[in-house]
Amino acid sequence: MAKPYGDDLRRKFLLAYDQGEETLEELADRFLVSVGWAKKISAQRNRTGQAERVPHQPGRKLRAGIDVQHQVMDWVASKPDLTLAQLQTKLRSDAGISLSLGRIWHLLKRLGLRLKKSHSTQPSGTPKPTASGAKSSRRASSQSHRSG
Repeated sequence: MAKPYGDDLRRKFLLAYDQGEETLEELADRFLVSVGWAKKISAQRNRTGQAERVPHQPGRKLRAGIDVQHQVMDWVASKPDLTLAQLQTKLRSDAGISLSLGRIWHLLKRLGLRLKKSHSTQPSGTPKPTASGAKSSRRASSQSHRSG
């Protein structure tokens, strides 16, 4: 993979452009760079205000800022049994942020929070259904006896 041009080249290129020496196309020819690169760094400097290269940060960008993350942590601390849907509603109404349930799950995971199952409730007495809907073929051991 090709390496990016250095910041010194970017600064020299943009300084020459600021001094009005030539157009972007002529400067690109003079500095032996592509016209696309010249337009890209010029637009990037107009957006960010800096001539240096902005470091690349791969991965999804979380829309919930640090203040929203603190708010979610406070909500969960005060009421730990909030569901994902309830958190989604609170985020939409209080913070004005619309996140899917999956993104809220990832936010909680990133914050080190997790949804817990309650171990204080009794397990269900209803047996789980089989895939075909047929009755279980298990027999009680006291009922199965053979005559010899």
